[in-house]
Amino acid sequence: MFHYYLDLALRSLKRNKMLTALMVLAIALGIGASMTTLTVLHVLSGDPLPGRSAQLYYPQLDPQDMDGYREGGDPPAQVSWIDGMNLLRAKRADRQALMTGGAVPIQPAQASMEPFFEDARYTTADFFPMFDVPFLYGRGWGGADDEAKARVVVISRKLNDKLFGGKDSTGQTLRINDAAFRIVGVLDSWRPAPHFYDLNTGSYSDNEGVFVPLATSRDLKLSRNGSMDCWGKGSGGEDNLEAATCVWLQFWVRLDSPAKAAAYMDYLLHYSQEQKALGRFVRPPNVRLNDLMGWLDVNKVVPGDVRLQVWLAFGFLLVCLVNTVGLMLAKFLRRGPELGVRRALGASRHAVFAQLLVEAGTIGLAGGIAGLLLSLLGLWLVRKQPSDYAALAHLDVAMLLVTFLLALAASLLAGLLPAWRACQVTPALQLKSN
Repeated sequence: MFHYYLDLALRSLKRNKMLTALMVLAIALGIGASMTTLTVLHVLSGDPLPGRSAQLYYPQLDPQDMDGYREGGDPPAQVSWIDGMNLLRAKRADRQALMTGGAVPIQPAQASMEPFFEDARYTTADFFPMFDVPFLYGRGWGGADDEAKARVVVISRKLNDKLFGGKDSTGQTLRINDAAFRIVGVLDSWRPAPHFYDLNTGSYSDNEGVFVPLATSRDLKLSRNGSMDCWGKGSGGEDNLEAATCVWLQFWVRLDSPAKAAAYMDYLLHYSQEQKALGRFVRPPNVRLNDLMGWLDVNKVVPGDVRLQVWLAFGFLLVCLVNTVGLMLAKFLRRGPELGVRRALGASRHAVFAQLLVEAGTIGLAGGIAGLLLSLLGLWLVRKQPSDYAALAHLDVAMLLVTFLLALAASLLAGLLPAWRACQVTPALQLKSN
């Protein structure tokens, strides 16, 4: 029967092409607007490390003085050098990484290429295995390289393409800030969204081009960027950050079970109490241990205007559906004589209702295809915007399916009332008036 109803629907839609086009256009506009904004929200609020994020945690401590103290307030979002190194060396987690961001001058070996600056990540060895960073060539450095302040570097695939034409560059020398570094690894394509491990450099910024051991960066006084909060006497300058009363480093840990997470929370509390007893901490112990997704929620990473745009777009879709309901109601009621003949020949109300819903679904399918094209156009326009998340706006398979399901559901919902009203007309009255 479905094929019969589909044939009737296509014949009906062809009889009044203008009205059919208006209904398809109304659904397409609503679907296009809503799916464009929903896709952007889907990309921005997604899990940057699916399958691993539940084991990644961001510890927080409160080493500040009593100036501005508020009971129950959040501790600083970063850690000091002393606390970061203490937590790192304690090795209470399955893996841990201490890091900060920077920008370094690159001096290419090719005489034809001018020196340029590249974003850098100064971190410790566990960064790569903890975050499942993919490698195209080579590997990351080890803990011994951290301790030895080794001049080793991992570079991004993009930088490797620029400097070495995409060839395996492991073992080659890269000059950074007038110092020679040995390339030990080249990353494969990797851009987690959001840029969760350091939100100070931009929630959706691109990945860094070079990765250098943290201790090496301090030894060579490589340029650092990002936020820094100080108290008391402050930092005394970039050259004295190791002893400064400042928080400026990000610290991540991997804890493979809830029991380990609970134990690490206890450790953070005991560490704070110990530091208070030693006189380093003056505030009451105040610690946090958010997992990756919880950390993103705390920082409200998804821009508020994106959520607002989604609500406005779905409001527009609702307006489009109301207009479609009116158009379908007019179309179905105008076909009263035809439907009356079908009823008189023995078709039940359920059969007529199903026929009209198939017609509504056909309109929705056509609207979904047109809406998909409008969504692709909308996402292309988003990618042209100067925002740091613009390049991420792409339609994946999941959102493609949502587009068609939403269009079909919207058209069926819009067709319920018109189909029900059309089925309530008495066949005898239609035949008599005809």
